[in-house]
Amino acid sequence: MKTERLGFFLAISVAFAVHGAEPNAGASAKKTPPDGIRFEKDIPYGKAGDAELFLNLARPAQATGTAPAIVVIHGGGWAGGDRSLHDDFTWRFAQRGYVSATISYRFAPKHPFPAQVEDVKCAVRFLRSHASKYQIDPDRIGAVGMSAGAHLAMLLGTMDKPDGLEGNGGWPEQTSKVQSVVSFVGPTDLTAEDFGEMSRNILNNFLGGTRDEKLELYRKASPITHVSSGDAAMLLFQGTKDPLIPTTQAYKMAESLTAAGVKGRVELLLGSGHGWGGKDLERSLEQMVNFFDVTLRK
Repeated sequence: MKTERLGFFLAISVAFAVHGAEPNAGASAKKTPPDGIRFEKDIPYGKAGDAELFLNLARPAQATGTAPAIVVIHGGGWAGGDRSLHDDFTWRFAQRGYVSATISYRFAPKHPFPAQVEDVKCAVRFLRSHASKYQIDPDRIGAVGMSAGAHLAMLLGTMDKPDGLEGNGGWPEQTSKVQSVVSFVGPTDLTAEDFGEMSRNILNNFLGGTRDEKLELYRKASPITHVSSGDAAMLLFQGTKDPLIPTTQAYKMAESLTAAGVKGRVELLLGSGHGWGGKDLERSLEQMVNFFDVTLRK
């Protein structure tokens, strides 16, 4: 994997959302998976109204038995991005014996909250419903996300069916909750007052109004609101100089998880912003896979 890509994408993901554009996934789309990986693109996983939703899926070519699965959720301020940018995430996981899918979801402002949450929940239900076909252990599913995608991943780890937001995309007989989550610079409490102006504008676009106008909606959309005993184990990565996500977001989530008895940890990267590259990124990616190994493997 070219480690600089994630750092670059994290840094630009929200900027693309602000300008209403999507990153160019051409470079990733032209790459091919390593030997020993079975990779399938454009698998329809559900429907949102008339729109069909798709994912790309990788798994070991010679797998025997079932394996844990990991859902990869791209960032982009809930308003842009491309699942194909993280195809090589799925290949990395498949090389370690996982089934992994990078998924698409609807974008704000055309589709404001909770459309994105409904879609990622539908993707998890699809994987469980097709566990036999893709050799997935349905009781061991994790999620990793970047920025806005990290927010969605944390909701997959904290929300239960009674919390709602399941949507009507398909596979209603399955649960959408995951057992392990890794967050790269994801917001945890959208009601916080220390977001900067750019972040507030992105949140307004996502939730269809300001915090003061829609406080209860901001609470409902916050992963920290739904934390309870038995939630997914979590690993949160956070840069201490992130101009978009205040470090307090990670601190508050850590306190809430601790109070609920949920396992996990926070990794602070001193001096890093909304993304990083080089050796720091490669170290983070290895920590990510090791965390899933510990929390998802029997």
